[in-house]
Amino acid sequence: VPHISFVTGAEQVEYLRARHKALTAHHFFRNMEFTTDPAVIAEWAPLLMDGRGGEPVAATKMDGGTDVNFGAIAAGLLRWLGAQKDCAVFTGSRVTGLTKSGEGWELRAREEKSGAVRTSRAKFVFVGAGGGSLPLLRMAGIPEGKGVGAFPIGGQWLVCERPEMVAQHNAKVYGQALGAAPTMAVPHLDTRHLDGRRTLLFGPFAAWTTKFLHGKGSRLDLPRSVGPDNLLTLIKVGLRNADLVRYLVSQGMQSMEDRMRALRVFHPAAKAEDWRLVDAGIRVQAIKKTDGVAGIVHYGTEIVITRDRSLASLLGASPGASVSAHIILQVIRGCFPELMDAPEARECLREMAPAWLEDARLPENADSFLAADRQADAALALG
Repeated sequence: VPHISFVTGAEQVEYLRARHKALTAHHFFRNMEFTTDPAVIAEWAPLLMDGRGGEPVAATKMDGGTDVNFGAIAAGLLRWLGAQKDCAVFTGSRVTGLTKSGEGWELRAREEKSGAVRTSRAKFVFVGAGGGSLPLLRMAGIPEGKGVGAFPIGGQWLVCERPEMVAQHNAKVYGQALGAAPTMAVPHLDTRHLDGRRTLLFGPFAAWTTKFLHGKGSRLDLPRSVGPDNLLTLIKVGLRNADLVRYLVSQGMQSMEDRMRALRVFHPAAKAEDWRLVDAGIRVQAIKKTDGVAGIVHYGTEIVITRDRSLASLLGASPGASVSAHIILQVIRGCFPELMDAPEARECLREMAPAWLEDARLPENADSFLAADRQADAALALG
């Protein structure tokens, strides 16, 4: 699926032209195309030009990429793991206790259907619970979790399922961030597969929530996450990010016509009757002290590792497919450094991730990066 950046207006056209010139100097973006020709843009993504006037437009395009159902992949990996010797997988349970026990940890989990409580002990714990990570980190009582707060932001999308509309768009088209919107809220019009059906998605739109989890979260998640160690940080973040607060409030007050107006920046001929609004997941932004007094909102994903390397946790927004492999390599490097030094492990990791030992950003590694890129495309049948 091609990735397209699209802008309108003379100022934004010149910005995108300069951005393209700067990016294509690097081997990561050597194949990026740029055009100001409406006919070429219409060929790349017809809906962008449908009903558009004579305003200046520009777009860049990079081919490659595909939708990946990470839920299906995760389920498959868990089935494989559960079938291995001395391994077990328990789902449908909620962790109710996480306490230090000797050199490891004691976990208590309650099965949601039966109410039965299971106790387990582990030398190492990895917390990758999305929005539920912060409560577990605070439950563990580790020093690294002190002063950390979180702010949940709900997501909503416009969805179009009309076959004749969907057939006209086969791309992920990104625009520019709007006003005080965080980088994660850059609007985009995408081809996506939902429940096995090809659809169009536009958004995201922010929504106010106090839940940390979309499906089984509680409205008390945010209040319960506030304590004496992070209250001041949360207050100062709110005061220092007044524009972000106003943005979230305005997003929550939007009407369907307001959302359609944003969509028409990308698809001028869009009609409200072709689109419906759906709730998506929740991003829980990590909030940390930076100088002992003030705080900042972290829009990325951060790994927290205890000093004794017995627990690692993911905090922040969802990592996404593009960085998930990098994150787990960081966990291995931070918690099990001895594995990185073992020849067998290094060879195994090199086989799974051929470029992991090299800094792919460096010009001298351009050829090996491009070779790994071609190998990935072939493995995913994207060539």
